[in-house]
Amino acid sequence: MFTLNCDRAYLYAHPERELTDDEQRRYEEALAQRAQGLPAQYITGHQEFWGLDFLVSPAVLIPRPETEHLIETVLPLAKAMPFPRVVDVGTGSGCIALALAKELPDAEIHATENSPAALEIAEANAARLQLEFLISAAQPNQRRLFFHDTDLLNGLAPESFDFVVSNPPYVGNSEEEQVQLEVRKFEPRSAVFAGPTGLEVIQKLVPAARVALKAGGWIVIEISGTIAEGVEQLLDNWEDVRFTADLQGIPRVASARRPGS
Repeated sequence: MFTLNCDRAYLYAHPERELTDDEQRRYEEALAQRAQGLPAQYITGHQEFWGLDFLVSPAVLIPRPETEHLIETVLPLAKAMPFPRVVDVGTGSGCIALALAKELPDAEIHATENSPAALEIAEANAARLQLEFLISAAQPNQRRLFFHDTDLLNGLAPESFDFVVSNPPYVGNSEEEQVQLEVRKFEPRSAVFAGPTGLEVIQKLVPAARVALKAGGWIVIEISGTIAEGVEQLLDNWEDVRFTADLQGIPRVASARRPGS
């Protein structure tokens, strides 16, 4: 499909199709890159997430199915609100912010990213998927998706969001040998490794989220089983602390509500 720039239906419908010399070269170059360990998503430049097609490059973490549990956690809470305000911290490819934009047509969604190269990818995905504006007869063409070139939540108004969501770096340096080689070798290290314990970024994010959230607002973050206990301690003075497991039974999402009415 990548070599021929076609969809799956065309590929299956034309089994007799032979590659031209240029197409054969392109196919062999892609195989050679994959044989060196380069993820297929970086070769093709695409990855599906939440039924959407995202552009990806080595500047961003490749969206993964496990992160869809974060979307599943947010949606029932957000749909109970009339006009939720959401901020996605460290948006990368924009997959979380844009999946939420797809499912929450009345939401105002902000996304922060301190990597200019990653922010460019996120903004390109937003434009491609045409999710930047409200589709409403009452409020036509009202912008509802905003990108911020900032670290964590710096510069955003306090007590202004209903949700702070994030897939932060959460792998500890001591776990490096347990991470797939192609992840260690090719994906952005700053999006994978947080520091010695894996909690370093979340330790900053939790108090920053408490400032940014309205009373009763939610923090929802992706985690791993190795840091679940540490995250629970960081959320000790929050309410309704919950952990959602992935399909393997590993704690994958932590959510908690800021105290207040």
